Amino acid sequence: MATELQRPDSMPCHNRQVNSTSSPSPEHLLAEDRVLDHAEENNAAMAKLTLLPGHAHSSVLSERDSPACCSTNLHSENHSDSSDSGNYDAPVGGDSLLGDCELSRQIGAQLKLLPMNDQIRELQTIIRDKTASRGDFMFSADRLIRLVVEEGLNQLPYKECMVTTPTGHKYEGVKFEKGNCGVSIMRSGEAMEQGLRDCCRSIRIGKILIQSDEETQRAKVYYAKFPPDIHRRKVLLMYPILSTGNTVIEAVKVLIEHGVQPSVIILLSLFSTPHGAKSIIQEFPEITILTTEVHPVAPTHFGQKYFGTD
Repeated sequence: MATELQRPDSMPCHNRQVNSTSSPSPEHLLAEDRVLDHAEENNAAMAKLTLLPGHAHSSVLSERDSPACCSTNLHSENHSDSSDSGNYDAPVGGDSLLGDCELSRQIGAQLKLLPMNDQIRELQTIIRDKTASRGDFMFSADRLIRLVVEEGLNQLPYKECMVTTPTGHKYEGVKFEKGNCGVSIMRSGEAMEQGLRDCCRSIRIGKILIQSDEETQRAKVYYAKFPPDIHRRKVLLMYPILSTGNTVIEAVKVLIEHGVQPSVIILLSLFSTPHGAKSIIQEFPEITILTTEVHPVAPTHFGQKYFGTD
């Protein structure tokens, strides 16, 4: 399933001009209209941008004269308060917005964004706002998590089925294929577990604890517990903030050690930096990343504020 962003059919063609000093014959006008209609169809085809199987991102520049990012478009939110972003929002350097646009072309279909709308934008704003109360923060975070989880489930395979309605009619529908599970990267990933359980009541959820080694400062796995048959399951890996990507890379390595193929892993995230997404995709080209926003500044305070330890 794919939804495409395209120009409305009613959009006027600004290149269509009629010379008032001459009166073309009806046959000439008819031929010209056919040519213009053909050109409009080509322009519409060029304007179609598929961002997410099932959705399109509103931030995509749909004008012909604008530089377009084919798969994902990054918000041009250049302003970051350098005075107080050190321990609140952590910018990950190295990629400008122009570099992010090129990055989106390189990553391609593996990086998927939710369709942007005012509701999602408001939730992102509240989560990033340092003056937001913890109650508002958690409420907004839970709503955004639910949206990401719902779309993550939409990426899983379905199969057709036939059911009988209360009136005795047959209805052709779909249902999940069996063999899915969730894995949360502790601790911030645990914030997404309830959203997954709200959608899948009986789903199994594993856990991974990864922390930075005090001496080497490298990500180190301290704990991992999965369903025994995880190698036969599709995995929804939950981690809300992708900053450097190192934690997720280590988590995926652990899953691979347990027999999970990267192609069946769907990473559910709320926010990602270009560097984080690029690092993960370069390490595991077959993994799927689903997020709401790719931006150089990541709200790294998420876990502390969600669990009240900020």
